[in-house]
Amino acid sequence: MLALRQSGMMKAALEKFWPEIRFELQIIKTTGDKITSVPLARVGGKGLFVKEIEDALLDGSADLAVHSMKDVPADLPEGLVIAALPEREDPRDALIIREGKSIADLRECSIIGTSSLRRAAQMRSLRSDFEIRDLRGNLDTRLRKLDEGLFDVIILAAAGLNRMGWQERASVLMDPVAFIPAVGQGALAIETRAEDARIRRLLVPLDHFETAVAVGAERSLLLELGGGCQVPIGGYARIVENKVELCGLVASLDGGQMFRAVRSAPLEDAVALGQRVAAELLDQGARQILDALCGAPATGPGGV
Repeated sequence: MLALRQSGMMKAALEKFWPEIRFELQIIKTTGDKITSVPLARVGGKGLFVKEIEDALLDGSADLAVHSMKDVPADLPEGLVIAALPEREDPRDALIIREGKSIADLRECSIIGTSSLRRAAQMRSLRSDFEIRDLRGNLDTRLRKLDEGLFDVIILAAAGLNRMGWQERASVLMDPVAFIPAVGQGALAIETRAEDARIRRLLVPLDHFETAVAVGAERSLLLELGGGCQVPIGGYARIVENKVELCGLVASLDGGQMFRAVRSAPLEDAVALGQRVAAELLDQGARQILDALCGAPATGPGGV
């Protein structure tokens, strides 16, 4: 439902810029859409939401793809490129609380629903008594499970609620510097074939410079940390006084260890900033978490 809404928004935007061209929506069910009964961390993580779509780009049966950027792995398949990043929606995490309006209202051992290791670790760091349970499915399915009493709180991306027109369901919007979002959260990525000059030209009007700078810094951080394995990693960049500021996070699964770093740099140095923040996190001790969860030594520059 959300994916269709997002694709429809980009189709409408393209038709506004190029009214002489007809754009068609093609619905492709991904493995991540089909497998909803198993935690993402057990079945391969975010890449499950893009593989079949990227296959369609590579075999020519689709010309462009609209993804939630937070679902796009740090490494793209050879021959594909992110050609445009439209202006970012709200990057924050939203708590939807069944009874009450704040974390302080939550009873002891409240049940928190999320499929994100990053969200789970940060919630555990706030309150060690929270019971984290896996939550999968479309936005409406997740909200229904909350309303039926299966959870006391669920955590969703504010951007998804906003795009569906359900922003009033958010009880608390978490400060993205204190509760760091997923890399690319709130942003859409439009992917196409690297050599397809015509499609890339059509996408130019949708590209938003500040979003591209901020997300570029975040994805540089993720790539440097080797974000292909299942580790609680967060990254949030914003433009402040003509500089890009990046907050990075690596946490242990139980939230007992939280490594954070914040640095800023000129806009043209966004990629280098991501590398610098990653190196600082590794030096603080994140290297040990990555080594343990990824099964290979973290090497600093060059990734894991």
